[in-house]
Amino acid sequence: MKDRIRQVRKANKMTQEVFGTEIGVKGNTITNYEKGLRTPSDAVILSICRRFSINKDWLLTGEGEMHSKLTKNEEISAFLNEVMELPDDDIKKRFIGVLSKLSSDDWKTLSSIADKISKGD
Repeated sequence: MKDRIRQVRKANKMTQEVFGTEIGVKGNTITNYEKGLRTPSDAVILSICRRFSINKDWLLTGEGEMHSKLTKNEEISAFLNEVMELPDDDIKKRFIGVLSKLSSDDWKTLSSIADKISKGD
């Protein structure tokens, strides 16, 4: 599991310190996990899986796909959670703010534009 924890961290381009903060442990604890000196608790494993959409079986055994399939609601929730952590002037946050103010007619227009783009018209 130590190599898979490192793989998750590196795939997310995080230092051990930042990765630890994301899952609620200290950076030196991540060092110990990655060296195989300590085994993460069930709570830490669950935190890694939830925060990074990791397949628990893969993390524990190496079997299956690294990432778990998310439902559409889970995808949206994860994205919005990320956006909420961004500064107010970040383009993603500003864009979501604009979308939140659209009327029903605006959404219909946006849907029509998206359809045209996807069809290449």
